[in-house]
Amino acid sequence: MARKSWGAASPEKRRPSIFWLMAGIAVPPLKLLFKYDVKGTLPATGPYILTPNHYSDIDPVVTGYGVWRLGRKPRFMAKASLFKIPVVGWLLHKSGQIPVERSRSRAKANSMNAANQIIELGGAVIVYPEGTLTREPDMWPMRGKTGAARLALQSGIPVIPIATWGAQAVVPRFQKKFKFRFRAPIKMIVGKPIDLSEFEGKHSSKRAIDGATDKIMREITALVEEIRGAKAPKELYDPAAHGQTEYGMPNEIKP
Repeated sequence: MARKSWGAASPEKRRPSIFWLMAGIAVPPLKLLFKYDVKGTLPATGPYILTPNHYSDIDPVVTGYGVWRLGRKPRFMAKASLFKIPVVGWLLHKSGQIPVERSRSRAKANSMNAANQIIELGGAVIVYPEGTLTREPDMWPMRGKTGAARLALQSGIPVIPIATWGAQAVVPRFQKKFKFRFRAPIKMIVGKPIDLSEFEGKHSSKRAIDGATDKIMREITALVEEIRGAKAPKELYDPAAHGQTEYGMPNEIKP
C-alpha cells in the first residue's frame, strides 16, 4: 500500500503562490512528525469536494498535508469570522480558503457561494461532512451533516471520499494535549468519485439531500473499514439518539 512517490503536482500547485511559503515552513516538521502510507490518487485538475472522516483535532493538518503531497492545494471551508482576524484573515484569503457563515438560515446561499468559488478556482475543497469530531465510541464515522451533499448537488461538483487513521496517536480525540511521536504512522486512502447520479436535479429535495449525505458517509466508512481491517457498526451513529451533544466537549458517551 505504501508508495515512495505521491501524486504529480497539478498546474495550480506549480504556480507560485502563498502556499509555497506556507509549505516551506510547515512541511519539514510534518515530515518528522508523520510517516504516510497512502493508497489512491487525486485528479490533477478540476474542482471537486474532498470528504474525510473526522476523529482528531489535528485531522485538518493530517489531511491538508496529505492533499498537498498528492499534488493539490488544500482548501477548507472556514468560518467567515476567521477572515476578519488580522494576518490570519489575510493568509486565509490569499491561500484560497472559503468563508462560510454558520447560520442555518444561510445554508443554501453559503453552498452556492462556496460552489462558485471552487469552480472559479478550479480547485479541491476539503469538507468534513460530520461537522465535528465523531461521537461514535470506537471512532467510526457517524451520521453526516448535509453541507457537502448540498454543495455537490447544487453545483454538480464531484465528491471524492478520503479516510485517514493514526492521527489519534498524536492528538487523542476530545483531548487538547499534543503527544509528539517521531514519524507517527498515518494511513490514508483516497476513494473514487461517489456516484450521486440518482440524486441529480433534486437539490431542492430534502429526501435527496439526506440520501446523498448518507451515501457519502457510507463511502467514507467503507474506506475506514479498509484502513482498520474491521467492520463498522451497521447503522451510522446518531449522537442525539444516545443523549450526546454534537459540538464542543461531549458528555459521557452512552452505549
